[in-house]
Amino acid sequence: MEYIRIIRPQQWVKNLFVLIPVFFSGNVTHWPSVSASLLAMVAFSLAASSVYCFNDIIDADDDRRHPVKCHRPVASGAVPVAGAYALMALMLALAVAALAFLGGTALRTGCVVAGYYALNMAYCAWLKRFAIIDVCIIAFGFVLRILAGGEASGIMLSKWIVLMTFLLTLFLSLAKRRDDVLRMDRTGMAPRRNTSRYNLTFMNQAITITATVTIVCYVMYTVSPEAAAVMQTDYLYLTSVFVIIGLLRYIQIAVVDEKSGDPTAIALHDRFIQVVVACWGLSFFTIIYIF
Repeated sequence: MEYIRIIRPQQWVKNLFVLIPVFFSGNVTHWPSVSASLLAMVAFSLAASSVYCFNDIIDADDDRRHPVKCHRPVASGAVPVAGAYALMALMLALAVAALAFLGGTALRTGCVVAGYYALNMAYCAWLKRFAIIDVCIIAFGFVLRILAGGEASGIMLSKWIVLMTFLLTLFLSLAKRRDDVLRMDRTGMAPRRNTSRYNLTFMNQAITITATVTIVCYVMYTVSPEAAAVMQTDYLYLTSVFVIIGLLRYIQIAVVDEKSGDPTAIALHDRFIQVVVACWGLSFFTIIYIF
């Protein structure tokens, strides 16, 4: 059970971003594109699990001083370091095996996954010590996810999709860091080495800016001639309502409830967010594929 925990399967939901290109391009009914995207998602999930193993190894000492992370398998001693390294190698090998099934797009998709892997290894070992750079790397990791989906399925990505992915995930990353700042203010101890380089004023302003730009970018995308040509509809702007509501709800969770420390847990357990995302997806699907 502890070996399952270290690969964090609950975090695989993040890799649904790999499917974004096939969804936004109107190719959900094209099975070759969908199957290639699903394979890329599996490969990305396995590669991410390998990174999680390395992160737990590197952060073991710091995690032991954290009130929640002290229960992680390596930090608690439930999984030995050697076992974590072995699992890390196994996950990476399985990711490479999954990529091999992609055929002609395997090399290009593999390069994107390799770039993600190298970037996140550097993040775990060193780059996460630097404020601002840390959240930008996390956001860029999601951009690499959609790039992998695009390469695997042979779908050209819109510049709007790339921008929105970066901005949305930067917003989520900043909200997560805000939770660290709150914990530091309450306990007097920084959960991360770079937390002292943030404060609530900065986090609130940064979250507001990124949320605003994300909304503007999404609205501009939905009314752009490019989107209208690809989707063959002028009604995508109607989905903006759900994007605005969803971001407002997330800001409420971060600022009012002060529980934005785990975006994955919010996505899996917050019914309001789930309903809004479902309504957005249903409305987008209806406009593209039915009307």
